[in-house]
Amino acid sequence: MTRRQRGVTTIGWIFLLIPVALVLYAGIRVGPEYMDYYKVVQALKETATKLKSDDTLSPQNIRAALERRFDTGYVNHISPDEIEITKGDTGWEMTAEYDSTIPLFGNLFLQMQFNKTVVIN
Repeated sequence: MTRRQRGVTTIGWIFLLIPVALVLYAGIRVGPEYMDYYKVVQALKETATKLKSDDTLSPQNIRAALERRFDTGYVNHISPDEIEITKGDTGWEMTAEYDSTIPLFGNLFLQMQFNKTVVIN
């Protein structure tokens, strides 16, 4: 009588589940960083829509409005002083550019770079 092999062996399960577990763990560690990035983007966009009709804009006024948005939105990874505010062709531009390093385990880290520019017309 011949026996047919069925299923996956224990070694097969280990080779299958370790990469899945590593990707899942990295996703869990990266998720909060992306949520903080989206808080920054939301604060920039809300500030741009609030200041859209203001004729007397200056970098100090924009930073003050950003600081209020960052305080109410619980943005902690970047301060309003780190936002680059420049006068462009289409209006004032707010650029948030920052890095985030996330420890995984041991001496293995993930480096994330965020960059977003919002224009106040």
